[in-house]
This record gives sequence, C-alpha cells and structure tokens, in this order.
Amino acid sequence: MELARSSRRPQERVASPLLPDASWPDRICVMDLASTCSSFQSDLDFCSECGSVLPLPGAQDTVTCTRCGFNINVRDFEGKVVKTSVVFHQLGTAMPVSVEEGPEFQGPVVDRRCSRCGHEGMAYHTRQMRSADEGQTVFYTCTNCKFQEKEDS
Repeated sequence: MELARSSRRPQERVASPLLPDASWPDRICVMDLASTCSSFQSDLDFCSECGSVLPLPGAQDTVTCTRCGFNINVRDFEGKVVKTSVVFHQLGTAMPVSVEEGPEFQGPVVDRRCSRCGHEGMAYHTRQMRSADEGQTVFYTCTNCKFQEKEDS
C-alpha cells in the first residue's frame, strides 16, 4: 500500500497559520514536513501524541505508547525519579461500619413519605446501576425506621 505523496519537497518549511508572519516576525512557528509533530505538549508520564499513560522505561532504547505506538527516546527520562509505595494492613484490622454510618444515611433529606412507617423525610443517594445511556437509580432511606426504597429515574 503506497501513501499519497505531497507535491512539496520534504525539506520545505511551512509557517504556521496560527502565528502570522507580519505581526510577529520573531515568533514564526516553523514545521518540518518530513518529521512527525506532536499533537500537544505533555509530561513524560503521558504520550504527547494521544495522551495515554506511558509504560515505565525498560531495557529498550525507546518507550513506546501502547495505544498509538508513538516512540520517545529513553534518554529523555534520565534523572526522572519514580516513587511507589505499597501499604499492607494486618488482617482483621478493618473497622466494621455501623448500619447508621453507611452511605445510605448520608446525603440530603427530601420531603418523601416512607411507605412503611409514614414518616415524612427520607435521605437519598444515587447510583448508576444500568447502562450509561439509561437513567440512574435513586435509593431512599427512611430516617425514622431505616426502610429502603429504590426508584429508577
């Protein structure tokens, strides 16, 4: 498969249309047509072509983006320090959450009558239980008897 070639020679340089020559003669942005230009500037942790997180440098001479295949010279990473920490908790140290401290009792209270005890006032929280193109599910909890209702919106 042969790619269509430009009528311009690869060594030609083109002034960027974003920076007009006349108004900013000392700031003309020039692009070499033979080289690959990055879409945007980014930190070395991210691909400057597609924005994906880059893998850590290894034994190879380049770091290759796993999403788009963009290559960065491994020498660009010299002097960069990567710190990681892993914390292991002892088994059985987790504190059990009280029923009244759960997420269903935190949140706004609305004027809604409990169908079990008739109390006016229920706390609610929402969750996306179905697919993203459908509405969310609203969970109501009675602040008096702790009865729960759900409503698909």
